[in-house]
Amino acid sequence: MRDVRAEGERSAAEGTALVCATCGRRPEAGEEATARLTWSRDTSGAATTWTCDRCSREHLRSIEGKLDPTWW
Repeated sequence: MRDVRAEGERSAAEGTALVCATCGRRPEAGEEATARLTWSRDTSGAATTWTCDRCSREHLRSIEGKLDPTWW
């Protein structure tokens, strides 16, 4: 599959360190690519934060509650 994102968007996502903003967890060595697919990414302006799959599942209701009502 070809990556169709703009160059700036691609480099910003790939250059961000994977650290869960909730628990501080980091992916195991060699698992960074999988984590980029299974973790949640939040971009706010120029800042990017990641939430690991465990924390995302644990705090799902809280995450949904913060979504803009127009999302639903």
